[in-house]
This record gives sequence, C-alpha cells and structure tokens, in this order.
Amino acid sequence: MSQHSHQSLLKVISSSLVAKSMEFCPAFKKFKRKDDEFRAFVKRVTMSDFFKIIMISAVGSNAFFTALWTSYEIRYRLFRLLELSEFFFVSICTSELAMKIYVDSTGYWKDGYNILDVVIFIIMFLPYIFRKLLGKQFIYLHIADGIQSLRILKLISYSRGIRTMITAVGQTVYTVASVLLLLFLLMYIFGVLGFCLFGSPDTGDYDNWGNLAVAFFTLFSLATVDGWTDLQKQLDNRSFALSRAFTIVFILLAAFIFLNMFVGVMIMHTEDSIKKFERELMLERKMTIMEEKQVILQRQQEEVSRLMHMQKNADCKSFSELVENFKKTLRHTDPMVLDDFGTSLPFIDIYFSTLDYQDMTIHKLQELYYEIAHVLGLMLEDLPQKKPQSLEEVDEK
Repeated sequence: MSQHSHQSLLKVISSSLVAKSMEFCPAFKKFKRKDDEFRAFVKRVTMSDFFKIIMISAVGSNAFFTALWTSYEIRYRLFRLLELSEFFFVSICTSELAMKIYVDSTGYWKDGYNILDVVIFIIMFLPYIFRKLLGKQFIYLHIADGIQSLRILKLISYSRGIRTMITAVGQTVYTVASVLLLLFLLMYIFGVLGFCLFGSPDTGDYDNWGNLAVAFFTLFSLATVDGWTDLQKQLDNRSFALSRAFTIVFILLAAFIFLNMFVGVMIMHTEDSIKKFERELMLERKMTIMEEKQVILQRQQEEVSRLMHMQKNADCKSFSELVENFKKTLRHTDPMVLDDFGTSLPFIDIYFSTLDYQDMTIHKLQELYYEIAHVLGLMLEDLPQKKPQSLEEVDEK
C-alpha cells in the first residue's frame, strides 16, 4: 500500500514538473528582447570594417610583443610595456566576445570559428589561473605559456581567404586519408622487408633497421629524400647486394608517386575552393549593385509620389504641367533605373519629350551640315575660275 502511494506521488510530481516545463518552453520561445535597436547598433559595430581593423591590429601587435617576450633581456627591460600590452589585448578580446554573444547569444555558438575564438579566450587565461591556484612552480606552467601562440589564430575569423583555404583542406580529408593509408601500407611492406634484409644484429644495420618502429622512421627519411644518401652509404659499407634496388624502388614509389599524388589532391581542392570563393565574391558584388539600384528606384518612386501629392494640393493645374515641372528638376548626371519604372506614365511622357529634343537636335545638326556643304561647294566653284585667268596672264607675258 505504501509502495503504491509512493509511486502515485512520484507520478503526480513528475507530471507537474512536465507540465511546468511545457509551460516554460513556449514562454521561452515567445520571449522577445526589448533592446532590438541597441543590439542592431552593436551588430553594426562588430560587423564594421573599423572594428575588424582594430581586432587585426590588436592580434598583430600581440604577436609582435609575444616575439619580444621570448627574449629574456627584452622581457626584463620592457616588463611594464609587455604587461600593459597584455592587459590591452585581453580587454579587447573580452569586449569582442561579450559584444558578439550579446548580439546573438544562441546563433554565436553555431559557427565553428566562434568556438575557436572561445577556446583561444579560455587558453588566454590559463597562465593566470595556474599561477593563482597552483603557484609559479607548477610543472606545466611553461606549456600554458607556450600555447599562448595560438592567439594569432584569431586572425582566421577576420580573413576570408584563410577560411577559404581551411575549407579546401577540410574537403580533402577523405581523399588525403586514402593516399596516406596507401603510403602507410607501402611503408609497412617495405619496413618488414627492410627488417628482414638489413636488420640483423650481427651483420646488418641494426640502428636503422633493427625493428619495425626504427624501420618506419628510416623509410620516412627515404620518402622525404632527406639524408637518404647517408642511409644508403651505411648499407653499402655492409655489402648488401639488394640495398640499392630496395632504396631506389621505395623512393620512386613513395616520393615520386604518393607524395606528388598528395600534393596534386591538395592543389585540385584548393583551386575548386578558390573558384567557389571568386563566384561568391561576384555574386556579392551583383547583390550590392542590385541593392543600389533598388535604393535609386525607391528614391525615384518617392519623388514621383511626392510630385503627385503636390499636384493635388496646388500649383499644377494638370498632369502635363506636373510633368513639365518634373522635367525641370532633372539633371544629366542623375542615375535612373528602368526596372518597374519604365512602364509608368510619367516616365513615358518624359521619355517622349526627350526623344523630341533629340529629334530637334538632329534636325539642327543636319541643317548645319547642309550649310557647311553649301559653303564648301561655292568655294570649290570659285577656285577653277581663278586658275585660267592666271594662265592667260602667264601666256601674254
């Protein structure tokens, strides 16, 4: 009986909690912030070019001071300056993080580069936390100081080109993994073969081929063609007959095929990402031009609406008079967008008037051309009459 009452009590409590949570969720979804104007202002600030320049300058200056910090002599002389630069950088990064979270507290965490900024922000405070809680003698404190070099990765979120390259590298993961797997299989085969041929403790090169781990390291040196002549010289000193064929075959397969295949895959995906980046830039430029056209069109429509409203109130007795007044306000430098405006009556009337002026100009130019041609004709008629007279006078003389 007590068990049954206890279970019924639990059911009532759980149902009440579920009901309250169901009531809270819609209320949370319906919650609307009342600081939209200020939030929009903060968003404009964080998205502005000036803010980006400030952040890039702060990260760059911090990287410069970190390079100076690596010298013990400079660190001792410029201790106060380095402390002030550190305080300045931490303040700017804290303000940036607070502003971006304030603008969009939920959408901020959906961007991977924002997560990277948060990780860097946490790493930034690790040396202070270790020194305060664990003391200056903490054995891993130098690691916390060393990973402060990751601060320069904050430039990634402000450089679209770097993000494009990272996207290209991310797209090559599966293909590169396949190439590396094939290279690993090749190194495994040649590692076991090299151990059997050259790894004898008595007559072999035990230091370079004595076990599979050492053989892998040796094969990696051969694959990168770094110091392979010294390795081959040690095998030649021990008079291994197949050593040169072994080395040449592995270098041809690993260095000239697999590594070049790896580089080719990276280049292909990088080119695709660059082309995609250029297409996005072109699309953004077109969208910007369209927005500017829409602004111009809206301004022209507002001007026509204002003139139409003025006609109802006042001075213009007819629509034609309104159009004439509107034509007087036009300038040759005024831009005009014809989309959705070229079919309106005011535009058609103005366009016809412009054609009339154009016809009048062409007619005047034609008249001027006829007059010039007539004058030139008269001048040509006068020239032949003077020449015979001059010839007769020459004959008489």
